[in-house]
Amino acid sequence: MRLPKRLGQDETAGLVDHLGELRSRLVVIIAALAGGFAIGYGFHHQLIDWLNQALPPNHSKPVTLGVTEPFITSLKISLYAGFAIALPVILWQTWSFLAPAVRKGVEKSILAFVAFATVLFAAGVAFGHQIALPAAVHFLTNYDSNVYNIQIRASSYYSFALLSILAVGLVFELPVFILGLVRFGVLTANKLRRNRRIGYVTMAALAVALPGVDPITTLFEMAPLMILFEGSIWLSVIFERRWRPELHNSPLPAKS
Repeated sequence: MRLPKRLGQDETAGLVDHLGELRSRLVVIIAALAGGFAIGYGFHHQLIDWLNQALPPNHSKPVTLGVTEPFITSLKISLYAGFAIALPVILWQTWSFLAPAVRKGVEKSILAFVAFATVLFAAGVAFGHQIALPAAVHFLTNYDSNVYNIQIRASSYYSFALLSILAVGLVFELPVFILGLVRFGVLTANKLRRNRRIGYVTMAALAVALPGVDPITTLFEMAPLMILFEGSIWLSVIFERRWRPELHNSPLPAKS
């Protein structure tokens, strides 16, 4: 299979050519998803052990309650892993299709944002797995433990664990989102500083809306949001001076 050719900035193409390129890129994405799923399934035992690290010692292995549940649960985990493995290919193919319509100066900024977003997402996944998920699981599995015979069902736990880790990973993308709005002129650093209180209320509401019904998960999603929002304000001040110096280099008043 030949890889689709990326059109140049000054290169023109008709509708048929664009549709052909889109079809080729979709084929590459589907092939990457299939390959990622195969790799994920090959290592799904290790992935399950990785997710089980957040469980208390007395619940080291979740229980299954149906004949097909072990197979379906392992399949679901492999699909999540396959998507994560194929994500760089998906983003690159999407970017390659859209890049000819983007100005060269903006193209460099987008590539920098993608690299920054990748680092932040990896940090968010690590934070979610090592800190947020264990705290939430410990709280939930010990809540009213004298009243209930608490057993952890595999399908429910792995869905909760994957969604929680994904939510924290997305939370760590906040600086990229805010810096993107500043870069393209939707927001300014001065506006962010003036509306700091509204921003904090918005971050708290966002943390409540994210996956996680317990207060511990919500708290561990809210704390990074607050810190990252404040950090985004100061990053916006720094980068806005480079992107739009005219906002910060006001002319001196004339002498009388």
